[in-house]
Amino acid sequence: MNIDFDKVKELAKGYEEDMTRFLRDLIRLHGESTEEEQKSKRIKEEMEKLGFDKAWIDPQGNVLGEMGTGKTQIAFDGHIDTVGIGNIDNWNFDPYEGKDEDGVIGGRGASDQLGGPVSAVYGAKIMKDMGLLNDDYRVLVTGTVQEEDCDGNCWLYMIEQQNIKPEFVVSTEPTDGGIYRGQRGRMEIRVDVTGISSHGSAPERGDNAIYKMAKILNEVEQLNENPADDSVEIKGLVKMLDEKYNPEYKEANFLGRGTVTTSQIFFTSPSRCAVADSCSISLDRRMTAGETWQSCIKEIEDLPSVKKFGAKVSMYDYHRESWTGLAYDQECYFPTWVIPKDHNVTKALEEAYKSLYGNDRIGPDSEMEKRRQRPLTDKWTFSTNGVAIMGRHNIPVIGFGPGAEDQAHAPNEVTWKQDLVTCAAVYSILPLIYTTKYQDR
Repeated sequence: MNIDFDKVKELAKGYEEDMTRFLRDLIRLHGESTEEEQKSKRIKEEMEKLGFDKAWIDPQGNVLGEMGTGKTQIAFDGHIDTVGIGNIDNWNFDPYEGKDEDGVIGGRGASDQLGGPVSAVYGAKIMKDMGLLNDDYRVLVTGTVQEEDCDGNCWLYMIEQQNIKPEFVVSTEPTDGGIYRGQRGRMEIRVDVTGISSHGSAPERGDNAIYKMAKILNEVEQLNENPADDSVEIKGLVKMLDEKYNPEYKEANFLGRGTVTTSQIFFTSPSRCAVADSCSISLDRRMTAGETWQSCIKEIEDLPSVKKFGAKVSMYDYHRESWTGLAYDQECYFPTWVIPKDHNVTKALEEAYKSLYGNDRIGPDSEMEKRRQRPLTDKWTFSTNGVAIMGRHNIPVIGFGPGAEDQAHAPNEVTWKQDLVTCAAVYSILPLIYTTKYQDR
């Protein structure tokens, strides 16, 4: 293996303005989940312009492109849908026209996460420019749909229906200049309790479902807030950080404890002058290492008031048509995943990064105070498509992407040109380093 690292950095810097134009085009083609058609077509156009060997849009609407024709497929994934803009009064600039000034690119999706596919496309271009492609590997770049709506659904479809199974996947979600090797999982739980209505003037004749749910809500809060010792009846979720309760406690401490919170509440009642005859809640459950959907459901089922009132505990399902009209149904369960710190994929990405930029995170001056406080290799707070790729299908995932996690879903969202360049450079040399030094043969 012989890589001219200075030349790689020079080429990546030379593509800075091309990447800027490409990213700004994608920001202007605003599209939330199920509205990504124009962005898929624009990415395919760029892939074809840059000489990808293949570029196509699949039946779900994901855009895919391959550079090279080698044996091992290595993928770079980035979702191309965004959330909405929220209250426009909170923005200092047009979220879809965006801005380009002082090394900063602004607009909805700048960090979360249109910059990732941009850097991946140009990283593949640098591989071609540098003659780094060989018979050992080919690179797949994906621009995936509906992640904000149902993270991982796109990859479930591609793996299960299109038989796309790379050796490993780099998630290009924003990593604040670091390398991320995992995230907590999540699931969406529903709790239903019933009552009997009566006239509001004689509530004793009825059985108020809202009062029942109030007791359940209090216990859900205790599950999240309580300690794990014998001083409490309901042991808190913090228990999973303890070896006594969790064989995977080391990775749980790395990822952080699980949490649960009530996100929605619903009820039915004949009128405002009647006792409520049903009440339901939605729970957002974040899961650490060692927790499963079965264990999380059972924790809620075992709450004293859930048992007392015979409440039904279930998991939500996802069904929504993509921009092409295809719906790929799944349960709203998004498993925790973490790739070991000594995994060959982890070591390969760390070597690629350190060969170019040293042992610490780099970034624009405005971000360095925050970045230098964190280790180079860390984890996400939020969820990614890795929940399907590694969480369900055990295909290794590692994270490295332009932008910052704290920009996600926020007004005045920005990313940095320097991050686009850094990521494109690292992406371009990773496959060769992996297949030459780390791939099991």
